[in-house]
Amino acid sequence: MPDEPSNGELARRFEDRFADIREDIQQLGIRLNDKVNKETYDLRHDALSARVAALEALREKDAERIVATRRWLIGAVIVPLIGVLLPVIIMLTRGAAG
Repeated sequence: MPDEPSNGELARRFEDRFADIREDIQQLGIRLNDKVNKETYDLRHDALSARVAALEALREKDAERIVATRRWLIGAVIVPLIGVLLPVIIMLTRGAAG
């Protein structure tokens, strides 16, 4: 029976295996602590989606405001300026020709 391990050898092997199992469980615990649970992920995803939707709405409002500003500029400044300068230009060209 020289091939069979002694009781001390068996105890040492079991302790080595238990130590390996403890290390594996500790590593799993560390990895699980680093993971985000589904509820937290869903909450963060919903918050991010709401933020993106709000930013898109603000962008659309800004685009509408820019269009309104351009229309105001054309209507309030450029059209009256052309209305004032066009008769002056016409009179100057007729006066120079006649």
